[in-house]
Amino acid sequence: MGYTVRDKAAIVGLGTTEFSKDSGRSEMQLAVESVLAALADAGIEPGEVDGLCTYMMDNSSEIDVFRNIGGRNLKVFSRISYGGGGACAPVQQAMMAVATGVAEVVVCYRAMNERSGMRFGQPMVRSSPESEMMLKALHSLQGLQTAAAMMALPMRRYMHETGASAEDFANYSIVARRHAATNPNAFFYGKPITLDDYMNSRMIADPFRLLDCCQESDGAVAVVVTNAERARGLRQKPVYIRAAAQGAPVGTLLCTSYYKPDIVPREECQLVADQLYTMADLTPGDIDVAIIYDHFGPTVLPSLEGYGFCEPGEAKDFIKGGNIELGGSLPVNTHGGQLGEAYIHGMNGIAEGIRQLRGTAVNQVRGAEHVLVTAGTGVPTSGLILGL
Repeated sequence: MGYTVRDKAAIVGLGTTEFSKDSGRSEMQLAVESVLAALADAGIEPGEVDGLCTYMMDNSSEIDVFRNIGGRNLKVFSRISYGGGGACAPVQQAMMAVATGVAEVVVCYRAMNERSGMRFGQPMVRSSPESEMMLKALHSLQGLQTAAAMMALPMRRYMHETGASAEDFANYSIVARRHAATNPNAFFYGKPITLDDYMNSRMIADPFRLLDCCQESDGAVAVVVTNAERARGLRQKPVYIRAAAQGAPVGTLLCTSYYKPDIVPREECQLVADQLYTMADLTPGDIDVAIIYDHFGPTVLPSLEGYGFCEPGEAKDFIKGGNIELGGSLPVNTHGGQLGEAYIHGMNGIAEGIRQLRGTAVNQVRGAEHVLVTAGTGVPTSGLILGL
């Protein structure tokens, strides 16, 4: 398979708002603030933007954001479904648009008042004739109404198959909060946790405890993508998109892939990983930093296995051995992840990948050249490999 778009696009601008529990302003305002900040970071005028990509779940339309930033002629606009599983896919859309010449400056954004507005942790209630909503209605009748309840089942299966324990899950949460504790932008800055804190946190949906669950956050992140040729003349060091991919093995549903032979959320990671490593011409051993989507901390374990950093069932020992900490063989979620920094549907993970490659991360990994960024699992998913 030929990948003619490899290294043809680069991220040249990054903009974020603060992360909080009550932004005090509309999601549209957050979106516009982050987009304008990203353009200023890149040194590109808003009138040059000709593409906008976001999530299906974002409440600020591309057309309205474009008008509010002072855009002129929008040529590409797209939305990706499946929530956090689509986290990296807007960047894939932008990459393809600029690499093929369809657009020149594409901004990807995600803005949300998830804590002060619509809370994702609450039961999902929608009534529409979409096929996935009909299946969701059937699951809801069984009490599976929240993402935590839905994802708890495959992770309980993971424990049964691999022997992973609550203490093994705790080891990830402790590392994430340790990284967040030194990140001034993190909501849990200065607030590491201990094993006792974890074991004493209340059960949300067995086996998920409170300290396994990502936050509900307000905030926004935007990134600017342009072609590699233009990127080399801009003010920031280009972060090249070495590879981008989506993946949905047959039978993958929205957090309820219970009808597959293997319900552990690992297969979708493998599908994306195979594409990423082939496209980038890299192996797991070439990755210096990994940003692993942690809507629920325990899902990081099968993700590490799916992306080839260890064999199935070995992630608990990989983490216990200190490999994912600063100074380890594969530092993971150096910003604190969505458990520790904020939950902006994975976009803040892309931001951390950019900072690591620019050399501006708070918890900088020295000499980082390749960063893997992943999206939500248990759903159709996506991923990126960013590099210098």
